[in-house]
Amino acid sequence: MQEFRRSLPNILITGTPGVGKSTLCQMVSQRTKFTWREVSKLAEEHNCLDEYDHEYQCPFLNEDKLLDIMEVMMTKGGNIVDYHGCEFFPERWFDAVFVIRTNNTVLYDRLKARGYSGKKLEDNIQCEIFEVLLEEAQNSYKEDLIKVLQNDSQEQLHQNVNTIVEWIERWQEENL
Repeated sequence: MQEFRRSLPNILITGTPGVGKSTLCQMVSQRTKFTWREVSKLAEEHNCLDEYDHEYQCPFLNEDKLLDIMEVMMTKGGNIVDYHGCEFFPERWFDAVFVIRTNNTVLYDRLKARGYSGKKLEDNIQCEIFEVLLEEAQNSYKEDLIKVLQNDSQEQLHQNVNTIVEWIERWQEENL
């Protein structure tokens, strides 16, 4: 079977809730005209949410149903996938995986401002401290696909946007 080659790359932006993934994705999407795939919104729009988790105050994601829906979307390339988890996405979908990190004090302030409290707040801070999402990416994707970006300030945010846009431009030059 012949392998299909995309004309545009797909990238995954992952990290603990509150590290700035959505802001970063929105800015990269505006600069590149790539499609920003907010997994949480896709899951809601396509009924990929199951029963509600009262402890974490959010529904469970039906990963299989979501993957079936996203498969066609990912074929052509030009996607920026935004989600706090990454291990269930097929490696073949992505040309780069950007793991966004942030300082724990900055993260705490961002999550408190979102209304996080109790176990949900504590677990997300612990997730960042113990590099859970970075480890998940390292266990799920080839090492050369993974890039780690620190996102504590507006200056770093703008530099991260430039880094990702430059990566996309290099990919296009090398793969066309």
